[in-house]
Amino acid sequence: MISPGHLGFWARPDEERVAAFAALRRHDRPQWMRFRNRTPFVPTDDGFWAIVRHADVVEASRHPELFGNEPTAASLYDLPPWMARYLGSMINMDGPRHARMRKVVARAFSPRLLADLEAGVRDRAARIVDDVVRDGPGDFIAQVAGRLPVEVVCDLLGIPEQHHALVTRHGNALVGFTDPEYIGVSRDYLLRHGAPGPRHIVPVSARLMRAGQALTTLVGRLGRERLREPRGDLISTLVHANPDGERLTPREVGTLFVLLVLAGSETTRATIAHALRLLTTHPEQRELLLADLDGRTGGAVEEVVRFVSPVIQFRRTATADAELGGRPIRAGEKLLLFYNSANRDAAVFTEPDLFDITRSPNPHLGFGGPGPHFCLGANLARLEATTMLRELFTRLPGIRAVGEPELLLSNFTHGIKRMRFAV
Repeated sequence: MISPGHLGFWARPDEERVAAFAALRRHDRPQWMRFRNRTPFVPTDDGFWAIVRHADVVEASRHPELFGNEPTAASLYDLPPWMARYLGSMINMDGPRHARMRKVVARAFSPRLLADLEAGVRDRAARIVDDVVRDGPGDFIAQVAGRLPVEVVCDLLGIPEQHHALVTRHGNALVGFTDPEYIGVSRDYLLRHGAPGPRHIVPVSARLMRAGQALTTLVGRLGRERLREPRGDLISTLVHANPDGERLTPREVGTLFVLLVLAGSETTRATIAHALRLLTTHPEQRELLLADLDGRTGGAVEEVVRFVSPVIQFRRTATADAELGGRPIRAGEKLLLFYNSANRDAAVFTEPDLFDITRSPNPHLGFGGPGPHFCLGANLARLEATTMLRELFTRLPGIRAVGEPELLLSNFTHGIKRMRFAV
């Protein structure tokens, strides 16, 4: 089979990809996937272990001392050191460095702070639906799914409204770092070769650098302002010391913001968008939801996250010789933890290919596996998605997707770029 690291694999229909991962799960041990790392970064000619079973993803997640996030977790591709200036957030850290940064950032996602945010998220969702009612339906991503997570994360950090369009534009460029629309490489080339090639090194790197630099510069500048004049926002909280004397530098807040845009805003956008698509193509599930909107919206969000896996995979790198799923793993070898496959594992989920908003229990790995790298923003993502869906289906119960969505070409994010809708 074509490697799931190859972009051509992710242009294939959903059912073909689902069947390919089901075949991989039938092997008794993880499989080595040859993959030429043809990238605008650091070309290599090796491969990776495809970790596709729920139990194996959980096991690898619980042992960061053996399967680490360094040097990079958010990309199959090997990134050059200069990119760490913009993308070197805690997602690419292990050990004490990661623990220190996570401890400081965890203040942003405490139950008390999320409770304080709830009213603001409801207000944002209500205004978004107000605008749909006023303007009429067009592109669901631009009008609804893409707006809420960006506006919420900007509200959280205290980023003024006039910067929201900049955040969206550069966030799209970073999330779409393998999509022809954002990197200027033809779709035919990407599908044929599987990744950008050597001649794309300069233009693609420049696009990514501009996007990362714009976001980190914006938030770094705000961080320096908050050091002088603190306000009641997250940037002020993070750049000033907590009771233990720990804080983030303005540059660290900037790279954290890039992470929130990449792993937070985009995945919530995908969840909301796929929810409308699935509830359109599964009318019986839509009727179940409308029959008990308050009682079933939370379960619907969990099932959407399981069924579509907005984050397809994260990478780990073996820090020492180890074993996983009965397979010896050598130090330095790459592993891809395929959450999309783990979330369809029949050993854990009854009828895993069935979309069922009443599924219970639902131990999906859509926010990562257990361990120190489990998504800090999982509860915020849940709050945003449930709030948006409840607002939409309360006020626009006839809302539905129209036609086929335009998917992001990515082996990392199961995103939707554009999707028409009607009310």
